[in-house]
Amino acid sequence: MAASNFSVARYAPRRGPLARLTARDSIVRRLDWPLLFSALALSLIGSLLVWSATRNRTTLNQGDPYYFFLRHLLNTGIGFTLMVGTIWLGHRTLRGAVPFLYGLSILLVLAVLTPLGATINGAHAWIVIGGGFSLQPSEFCKITIILVMAMLLATRVDAGDLAHPDHRTVVKALCLAAAPMGIVMLMPDLGSVMVMVIIVLGVLLASGASNRWVLGLLGTGVVGAIAIWQLGVLDEYQINRFAAFANPDLDPAGVGYNTNQARIAIGSGGLLGTGLFKGSQTTGQFVPEQQTDFVFTVAGEELGFVGAGLILFLLGVVLWRACRIARETTELYGTIVAAGIIAWFAFQAFENIGMTLGIMPVAGLPLPFVSYGGSSMFAVWVAIGLLQSIRVQRPLSA
Repeated sequence: MAASNFSVARYAPRRGPLARLTARDSIVRRLDWPLLFSALALSLIGSLLVWSATRNRTTLNQGDPYYFFLRHLLNTGIGFTLMVGTIWLGHRTLRGAVPFLYGLSILLVLAVLTPLGATINGAHAWIVIGGGFSLQPSEFCKITIILVMAMLLATRVDAGDLAHPDHRTVVKALCLAAAPMGIVMLMPDLGSVMVMVIIVLGVLLASGASNRWVLGLLGTGVVGAIAIWQLGVLDEYQINRFAAFANPDLDPAGVGYNTNQARIAIGSGGLLGTGLFKGSQTTGQFVPEQQTDFVFTVAGEELGFVGAGLILFLLGVVLWRACRIARETTELYGTIVAAGIIAWFAFQAFENIGMTLGIMPVAGLPLPFVSYGGSSMFAVWVAIGLLQSIRVQRPLSA
């Protein structure tokens, strides 16, 4: 197939006044407020859902019904601060630090495979820091994969040397993306690898690389998935999850229990829900991991179709604003970064909500902004900071 046609003029650096914004009010005016408010609303709604899911679980909350609620708010506050810091540094400044950030992320995921790593919920994907805090390095690998691929694929296009990335550059970018993905697969953290694959596809589509690369990767992904299954790379619990997805009645009291209980919880909510803190499935603790992977079931049961629909609407606003930012930027680097974030958020949200409805296999992925988890919260807010920086630093005439 012919390569996608991308205009060099669109991405060539402009000679006019760029966004050298030093006045605080100028930066504030140029922020994408619908994006910011939607992300913040999702995090605050998530804090209520996490609170409802954990206030009665004394084995988890250490006897404090506010334990997870306050920590979720703390994670949101730290994530918001990271977003502000990302905007202040700027995505262009971070572009120069990409090699360092990439190397650091590789070291962190490698550390998981050492005695520093810990197994949580069946996945050996964590580093326990202490004080009840843990770090999941694979969450930050999603960001570094986007940044390192964007840096490679956009350099010569933004400089005006090429209309689209050449094959050699694409190979380099794919090799750099494959390294952290391979390490994460060894943990094994299949859910994170699935997200990274979608990110890579989104980045390639936005970069203007030949469509043959996308088709080739899709074919390679199918072959690779079959090989992983046949070679026994996956752990037994992961195989059981796929088996339960294919046949929900296979083991309703075992591997199919989570999905069955999730659908019962969502189905019992009706139009308006049973009311916050009044869901029988949630109060009765019938849904496992309800504060993390299955937090959407709390919304479905206690807030009903209207509350669950509000979450979907806010996620849609985040994706819509991100698409506008990707479309309006005048540099390919910014377009690629925004496209990678869009692919990440869209697929992870679809997978998380889909597995609670039984239309996707259980993959252990949090719902962006809503699920409890520090690493995930920090990563998604850094991504929001990158999107805001792309918007803030675009040329004033754009």
